[in-house]
Amino acid sequence: MDVVSGLQALPAGVMLSGTVASIEPIGVFAALGEGPAHPAFPGVGFIPIPDLSWTRFEEASDIVRVGQRVTCEFLQFDTWNGEARLSLRATLPDPFRAFADGTAVGQALEGRVTKLVPFGALVEAARGIEGLVHVRDLAPEPVRAPEEVVQVGDSLTVVVTEIDREWRRLALAVPDAR
Repeated sequence: MDVVSGLQALPAGVMLSGTVASIEPIGVFAALGEGPAHPAFPGVGFIPIPDLSWTRFEEASDIVRVGQRVTCEFLQFDTWNGEARLSLRATLPDPFRAFADGTAVGQALEGRVTKLVPFGALVEAARGIEGLVHVRDLAPEPVRAPEEVVQVGDSLTVVVTEIDREWRRLALAVPDAR
């Protein structure tokens, strides 16, 4: 049985190790120890950007570097591209799940504003866990834009209003705004 047939026959969930061969805007290519040369990139393992980490990051190089050895979970074999689809984040504990297990709706938290969007502000409520404070929940009086009351880097006391485990979403509000 050739290597490609072997990869095609693998069940999802198997752990595969390889070496990061290339970092591209769409993801990371890894040369698998037992893999053939990829027709376009040096490797047969591909880790899409969302499967690199549970937490938000700017560049794939913030997570991995060329030449680094990685162990990933095999998701499926992509017959169109001739590569194994892999997930690095599947090998790591989900920080949102741990956060949700230890946090309750109504609980007050100290956070830092990490990003402003037209409809609110993202606040890091715990390390690597961001939640949205909708613009209507930023201040007691109505505001049109989040920058009217907060800036990136501001420290903010927030209250948890919803924890959505399925979609990994956290809704927050400034206490006096509700």
